[in-house]
Amino acid sequence: MKRALITGINGMDGSHLADLLLEKGYEVYGMERRTSTPNRTNTKHLEGKINFIHGDLTDQNSLLRCLRESDPQEIYNLGAQSFVGESWNTPDQTSEVNGMGVLRMLEAIREDGEDRKFYQASTSEMFGKVQETPQSESTPFYPRSPYGVSKLYGHWITKNYRESYDIFASSGILFNHESERRGIEFVTRKITDGVARIHLGLQDKITLGNLDAKRDWGYAPDYVEAMWLILQQDEPGDYVISTGETHSIKEFLDLAFQHIGITDWKNYVEQDPRFMRPAEVDLLRGDSTKAYNELGWKPKTSFKELVGKMVKGDIEKIKNETR
Repeated sequence: MKRALITGINGMDGSHLADLLLEKGYEVYGMERRTSTPNRTNTKHLEGKINFIHGDLTDQNSLLRCLRESDPQEIYNLGAQSFVGESWNTPDQTSEVNGMGVLRMLEAIREDGEDRKFYQASTSEMFGKVQETPQSESTPFYPRSPYGVSKLYGHWITKNYRESYDIFASSGILFNHESERRGIEFVTRKITDGVARIHLGLQDKITLGNLDAKRDWGYAPDYVEAMWLILQQDEPGDYVISTGETHSIKEFLDLAFQHIGITDWKNYVEQDPRFMRPAEVDLLRGDSTKAYNELGWKPKTSFKELVGKMVKGDIEKIKNETR
């Protein structure tokens, strides 16, 4: 039986990846920080099915201990300070976790000396002020936030350790992907939660920032399959994972409100400058030709289906909470 270690197990991607690996017969270890009350909102259903172990990307010794305790063939480094907006408020912490945390895990793998495959969760935010459209593995990076800069360090140190120490270390440059398990502070979930509350008569308006930003949005369960495929290859590498389509926040709002029968949402949405980024990323659209050709991966869920799943999920969730 294969064993896998997932950092960031309690996040959206970590929980979906654990679901996938369990289906494939893996023994799964999920790394979480030791707290008095672990946040297992996304992983409650995994209790008793996976092994939760304590570790911290800011503590080298804890990572080495987790490696030796789990003895995994595959390591998926999904742990991060993942909220772009918050990275301007906490640039130090963001860099420690997203940048130095990757280095610490790679050093733990090198020190441990066992043959292990490593996956690094890179991000389309590294492209930032895009130099070409669509963005592929060869597109120059130009990050526009402390988050993007920290992730770029993690990406390059992964490549460096691959080339310097012959570690099987790969990166997935994942474009925006969402699901019903996305954190409420993210704009997509803020929209679908707000739409659900408006539908149920619990809220009047949704307050957002930039409505013109355009993103390449996919469905998280599709994207974690790409992560797994990346570590099944004979050679390590970097892969852009995307749908190849771009949609604006306004288009997301259109579909979300249409799901509850509202075609004109302007009276339900207001903009607040506090939610504007100091430096905006205007347009992201990925080119996943390499992933299609080498991994055989293609997204299965359309943008419309994604939005519908999230709105439906939030309506059901809120109904259950208010019963």
